[in-house]
Amino acid sequence: MRFYFTKTPRILKRLFSRYTWCFTSNKKEIYLTFDDGPIPEVTEFVLSELKKRNAKATFFCIGDNIKKHPTIFHQIINDGHSVGNHTFNHLNGWKTNNVSYIENTELCKSIILSESEKFKKSNPSKLFRPPYGKLKKSQSIELIKKGYKIIMWDVLSADFDTSITKEKCLKNVLENTKNGSIIVFHDSIKASEKLYYTLPKILHEFTRKGYTFKAIS
Repeated sequence: MRFYFTKTPRILKRLFSRYTWCFTSNKKEIYLTFDDGPIPEVTEFVLSELKKRNAKATFFCIGDNIKKHPTIFHQIINDGHSVGNHTFNHLNGWKTNNVSYIENTELCKSIILSESEKFKKSNPSKLFRPPYGKLKKSQSIELIKKGYKIIMWDVLSADFDTSITKEKCLKNVLENTKNGSIIVFHDSIKASEKLYYTLPKILHEFTRKGYTFKAIS
């Protein structure tokens, strides 16, 4: 049985105040984020759904997936979305020594920059999200020194969790989202079934309520 919070507790936000968990806003704005891509079909589905609603989002990409699927990565950029760093090999910071972790993150950054420059779009990718949300304090200090902005989340869809239903995934987002929330989805094969069900409904429901979907910059 997995243990996680679908709504990030305030105590965690206070303890790790140097991370960005959500944004303070009086406007009806929310921030959709997608981890683990780019992946054929899944990421392309996400991009198609976002375009239907003129919604912008942030994609935290795995460097190795960018290398394997550069055309999809280019589509993310050309559609006006933000991209962030999710390490090159989806590393668990708690299980990785600091030198290897930072090197892997920097490798991902170099791939993002290289692919962005091919389209004359400079993107040094200073947005960073640790895979699994697991990061040692010493690693975070080093990343922040290098200019990275560590983006966590306020609302976890739990689309990755095979033990919950797609209806529960949808409920997680609908019940916990508020102005300025950062919401986590995964454009991965594992999460695809719940993502295909949930994302169109989320876009429809929050658009109906007058929300706009913004990319993190």
